[in-house]
Amino acid sequence: MKSAGVILNRINIGFIAALVGFTSSVALIYQAAFNLGADLAMVSSWIFALGIGMGITSIGLSLYYRAPILIAWSTPGAALLITSTNGFSINQAVGAFIVSACLITLSGMTGWFEKILKRVPQQIASAMLAGILLTFGIDVFNLMGQELYLVLTMLFTYLICKQIMPRFAMLAILIAGISFTWQQGLFIIPTLDWTVSSLVFIEPEWSFTAIMNIGIPLFIVTMATQNIPGVAILKAHNYQPPISKLMSVTGLMNVVIAPFGGFAINLAAITAAICMSPEADENPQKRYWAAVSAGAFYLFMGITALTLMTLFQAMPQAFILALAGIALFSTIGASLQQAFVNSEYKEAALMTFLVTASDFSLWNIGSALWGVLAGVITLFVAALMTQFRRKAA
Repeated sequence: MKSAGVILNRINIGFIAALVGFTSSVALIYQAAFNLGADLAMVSSWIFALGIGMGITSIGLSLYYRAPILIAWSTPGAALLITSTNGFSINQAVGAFIVSACLITLSGMTGWFEKILKRVPQQIASAMLAGILLTFGIDVFNLMGQELYLVLTMLFTYLICKQIMPRFAMLAILIAGISFTWQQGLFIIPTLDWTVSSLVFIEPEWSFTAIMNIGIPLFIVTMATQNIPGVAILKAHNYQPPISKLMSVTGLMNVVIAPFGGFAINLAAITAAICMSPEADENPQKRYWAAVSAGAFYLFMGITALTLMTLFQAMPQAFILALAGIALFSTIGASLQQAFVNSEYKEAALMTFLVTASDFSLWNIGSALWGVLAGVITLFVAALMTQFRRKAA
């Protein structure tokens, strides 16, 4: 009887982790694919591909290393796509996805990831992420001009639930928003056809400009703002799987799913922490079963992606954008805090943040990459001046 209860608890924790991961950022993926001209079938293909990639790797890695290794899609990466894909075709974007995935694989196979992390301050990456996401947070309040009471309902739900049940805050916001739009006649539930989703192959087109604007920033964001916290969560809970091998596996899987819309997968952080909590299992050595459970739910999510995306397509645009923006509040706050936590890097972080948040573009390269470069140059100049003053003294 006790054994059955333990198994059910692991399944429940896995379900919560998968649900939190899905509800917190699926609106971003929907919007990113929509901006690239994807239709409903193609959007569901993105979710299906990501679900397969996350499910297989989460289950396989967790079972192999006997550790709760949960893989997730890159939420900041999805946000980046919304702002950086303007003017590019979906084929060019897929080509950039593949390049990003190859770079992730290469960084794992060569061990570059761990070496580079020691050289580039985390504050720079955090400032870039904050600059990318700033617009999404501001747009939540801009949307009040369109749907004041809808956005206020979602905001108050967020403020209340973050205090009393933070893990389920996004689920509560989703339910509150859907309930309000349905009551106001803004959301009419469509007839749902519970069929298995299908993968839609998107032929990649190789564009240097797309690689520089989408592929390279996507690689940086995924590695610096997703994989680094994922590694930190594992180490904080005393799990020590080989990091470079994890990068290689996720990178190779990313290469496989990229032509179907799988833009980026990485080590999970927040949802992985759910699977590593004592609630998952009293025995830390058995908590990997919660990650296995979450992986199974990710597979189910991918299989039913067409139905899920049919629901999202029927929702008002203001609801989707507000949901996406609110989902990023915590990430924006945490990124800003981490960017300016160390006085040694404050100037470089500020330059990175301001340039990234701007509309600056040069040689068809967007602000995200220039923001990182601005931060690195600021650090370089500061180092040179420090060295010059020491010699002069």
